[in-house]
Amino acid sequence: MAKARNKFYAVASGRKPGIYTQWYGPDGAQIQVMGFHGARFKGFACLEQAQAWIADPNTAKRQKTSRIQDAPLESRDLQGYVEIYTDGGSINNPGPGGYGIVIIDGDDRLEISGGFRKTTNNRMELMGTIVALRKFKKPVKALLRTDSQYVVNGIMKGWARRWRENGWMRAKNEPAENYDLWEQLIELTEIHHVIFEWLKGHAGHVENERCDELARQASARKDLPIDTNYEQGRTTVLQGLF
Repeated sequence: MAKARNKFYAVASGRKPGIYTQWYGPDGAQIQVMGFHGARFKGFACLEQAQAWIADPNTAKRQKTSRIQDAPLESRDLQGYVEIYTDGGSINNPGPGGYGIVIIDGDDRLEISGGFRKTTNNRMELMGTIVALRKFKKPVKALLRTDSQYVVNGIMKGWARRWRENGWMRAKNEPAENYDLWEQLIELTEIHHVIFEWLKGHAGHVENERCDELARQASARKDLPIDTNYEQGRTTVLQGLF
């Protein structure tokens, strides 16, 4: 989960390009970019960096190779895809944990969060993706962005499916951790067409930071529910699925 907080939001392409000192609200950057075709924006810790990003004449060139934050979905042949951002973590790992989710579907935006009284970073990263995809009652195409390489590689490189084929073993004497959540995520990817993409954390991406904020808020709640499988040790031993 990211530690830095943005103070300036640069909008290079939007309803009203410029630099904003807040993301939400009528005077914030969000209203300038959400639902705007080809919006380009980025968050920064200081004003000088925001000004340099907007003024840099090579911005357009960088856009061709940048990730989705700086390039419209259409430029990557992803029209019709829902955007999903997730983040998760736990305090002291293991400890109280939470996940945060932002779903953007056209002009619609949904934020979700939740947590458990004792869990791990990886479990909350996985849980965020599961909860997000469960929100869709019918099959969808989605681009799911997370700063967890554990999650992205587990799906996109086929690791999780191999673990399942091997009886949830990573190696002969090494059980796969969090198999209970991986099982659910694999099943959801068989319903929905999902592209998992790694998003660098601590890099000023506004939606990643929002997910981080939601996850932190969730982990600080009182009376969090029990992550039953984790607390009862059923995440690496085959005693039933979550």
